[in-house]
Amino acid sequence: MDRIERIGLMSARELALLGMQDFAYIKRVVIDGAAGYAIHAADGTQIAVLADRDLAFATVRQHDLEPVSVH
Repeated sequence: MDRIERIGLMSARELALLGMQDFAYIKRVVIDGAAGYAIHAADGTQIAVLADRDLAFATVRQHDLEPVSVH
């Protein structure tokens, strides 16, 4: 069974945990009319919201994770 086939057999929970130890997702958000950048774990849990994109990326890297932009 190749890698693609194994991914297709993953449960929703297993898929959500994929990359949990390696990645954090950064998404632009608007809260109370102000733009910010939300940091999320691989399972979608919001970790933080910061006002500056560069600061969000630096924060993620400081915790030994790879930041990934989400649109």
